[in-house]
Amino acid sequence: MTHRKTLAASILALAAATNAASADTWRYAFEEAMDEVQGIFAQKFKEEVEANSDHTVQLFPFGTLGESADIMEQAQSGILQFVDQSPGFTGALIPEAQVFFVPYLLPQDEEQLATFFEESEAINEMFPPLYEEQGLKLLTMFPEGEVMMTTQEPVTSPEDLNEVKFRVMTNPLLVESYQAFGATPTPLPWGEVYGGLQTGIIQGQENPAFFIESTKMYEVTEHITRTGHNNFTTAVMANLDFFEGLPEEEQTMIQDAIDVAFDHIIDYQEGLTEESLEKIKEAKPSITITTLSEEERQPFMETADEVEQEFLEIGGDQAEAILEQMKEDLEAVASSSGS
Repeated sequence: MTHRKTLAASILALAAATNAASADTWRYAFEEAMDEVQGIFAQKFKEEVEANSDHTVQLFPFGTLGESADIMEQAQSGILQFVDQSPGFTGALIPEAQVFFVPYLLPQDEEQLATFFEESEAINEMFPPLYEEQGLKLLTMFPEGEVMMTTQEPVTSPEDLNEVKFRVMTNPLLVESYQAFGATPTPLPWGEVYGGLQTGIIQGQENPAFFIESTKMYEVTEHITRTGHNNFTTAVMANLDFFEGLPEEEQTMIQDAIDVAFDHIIDYQEGLTEESLEKIKEAKPSITITTLSEEERQPFMETADEVEQEFLEIGGDQAEAILEQMKEDLEAVASSSGS
């Protein structure tokens, strides 16, 4: 860890000496490995930028420059030009972003979900000014996959989570959500999760199937439960001063590259969840993978109102307006798809 931090500091010292707005090399950090969803998105973005400009994009996967809080700080200070980070970690900066942790708010249908992220007025018009207040240009948000619980004991109801120390991101509303589910939420940096499960410091965590598979979380867990309560959301941002300092044609080129990468990552995820679960089952035949029935989900769904009320209290000045607009956006998507 010390060596890694020293290396990161050296990289950042070199980067800080460069004028970000005029740099030929743009730096982009994200919270996952190169072959995980955020990494696939970043590679497509890099490909598009380099094909349509003289710039190169240097990618920094998880751990290269520290934890999530570190890369956000680096993006805000201009050391990084781009950062991909879940609202789970930006909740302290932008309380309204915690809306993505209200359980059972987002649809489970992947096509509806993709359309929502593309067309949502809340995402595309209401969130950008909130990010700008933090020195960030919001370029896009996209879904990463159905969130699933991994635990040591089976889960078929909230009672099964009683006294289970469940790792959550450092996000107040996610803490509230798992308290409502009956668990004992335990905020923990991602780098400590595998060891925490291995030693029993925590007994559960949540993530999309591809991440559970690629990080081998299944090695230190016995049960995967699909409660249908959420889909992992992430946001790609640029340093605001850097972005606004670019010529208009370069700003357009960046947004075009983001749009291509968005379409690419939606296509890439088709069938990814089931494929990842199959790989997990193959690697560990003893693991159980359970999809809760509508009846079994009902007690979890009944906690949504409680968490929603908490969001309205802690979600910032725009919490109510954003929640209502998101509901309108989701209803519009459901109606247009005939659901």
